[in-house]
Amino acid sequence: MENIKLNFEIKKNNLKEFIRVLIPELVDEEIIITEKRCDGFLELELEAAGKKIVFSYENNLDRLEDQRLVMSKVGLLKLMDKKYPWGGLIGVRPTKLVRRFLNLAYTYEEIEKLLNELYLVTPKKVKLLIDVVKKEMEFLNRDHINMYIGIPYCPTKCRYCSFASYEMKGKIGKYYNEFVETLLEEIALTGEFLKGTSNRIESLYIGGGTPSILTEVDMERVLKSIKDNINLTYLKEFTLEAGRVDTLTFKKLDIMKSYGVERISLNPQTFNLKTLEKLNRPLDRDKFDDMFDYAKKIGLIINMDLILGLPGETTEDILYTLEELKKYPAENLTTHVLALKKASVLFKDIHEPAPLDYEKIEEKLYEVTEGKKMKPYYMYRQKNSLEWGENMGFAVEGTESIFNIEMIEENQSTLGLGGGAITKSVVTESLTVDKIKRIVSPKEPIAYVRQMRERLPKKLELFK
Repeated sequence: MENIKLNFEIKKNNLKEFIRVLIPELVDEEIIITEKRCDGFLELELEAAGKKIVFSYENNLDRLEDQRLVMSKVGLLKLMDKKYPWGGLIGVRPTKLVRRFLNLAYTYEEIEKLLNELYLVTPKKVKLLIDVVKKEMEFLNRDHINMYIGIPYCPTKCRYCSFASYEMKGKIGKYYNEFVETLLEEIALTGEFLKGTSNRIESLYIGGGTPSILTEVDMERVLKSIKDNINLTYLKEFTLEAGRVDTLTFKKLDIMKSYGVERISLNPQTFNLKTLEKLNRPLDRDKFDDMFDYAKKIGLIINMDLILGLPGETTEDILYTLEELKKYPAENLTTHVLALKKASVLFKDIHEPAPLDYEKIEEKLYEVTEGKKMKPYYMYRQKNSLEWGENMGFAVEGTESIFNIEMIEENQSTLGLGGGAITKSVVTESLTVDKIKRIVSPKEPIAYVRQMRERLPKKLELFK
């Protein structure tokens, strides 16, 4: 950081990371940023790579304590003539920034001006961001909590996956029965604890892994244990991930419905079957259709996930998937941009994605969602994502996922049970700061089995 010279104090590490991601050509250049004025306007002079500019913006330091840092970042973008749809924002949750502004008593009109002029976010993205926040504000509820139950098993390990998931047929599969027994015990112990507290569970989400990999008998045992032990009086939403149709049966869907599950995910990721074969995620399209139709018949709300930019897929392949989506009357759709995590096989293969026509894909995406009367209701960004920009959740009015909103916004405390579950305590510290404590359950089933009784009291302590 010796190459960054300032006459004021900011978080240099934050600025250095910003430069690494958005302006890599300046990483080894000497950068001089000088505050020239601080009255009604804050004025910075920025110099690097033989260029110099002056960036001036009205003084908001009384509310925006980090204005100098923001202006340093954006000023360097201006200096190097860098233009990105999300401007100077590289965080995962830009919606939290908007809510922070609201807490600081900015109006939506003032926020729009700040995002556009101070952060250089394009008008199109500003509108999307504010529309999403307005929708989220209808659901955010700090007074309640949510519960997440992790089932870390899958029929196969998708090559892009970095989540807690282990193949049932692999060596970890032999611990399946012990895992289920331990989970049942954890549910019972948690339910007993909650009886003596004022915690109210608003949403319950069973994820993984692939929870629908549970046998029909164990599916019923787990759901019955939840019903018998957990107070669901205040529950507004009960979701179970069923993303892999090769794990589903009609009976499993009936069991889910009979125990109060209201929504499931059926996740094709793409409708290009050859792509899925290569990703170790085969899809039987006929079975997918059968399971989709039956889930709709018994009244389940359905979410579908798509991943844009899978290896080997062209723009036309993605447009085909979006066109196929029209055939399915799902209430929810989540689109993800492929992000190669270090723990995934694809990352280790150093996959280089094909160039895509993002504008064409986005145009088609909105054509399809508007045709289904779906509107954006939550969003987040892959860290350091530049081209596409955001992962989006769309929903038909009245079917928005409370759990998705609360998790992305980190607004509500989460009590996590099962393998790989993250327990999160969220406590308000100030208008703009939340104190968040996290406890992560072991991902590996055998580690979870051996450590559950030791770790559970530490998690429950956060909810006394």
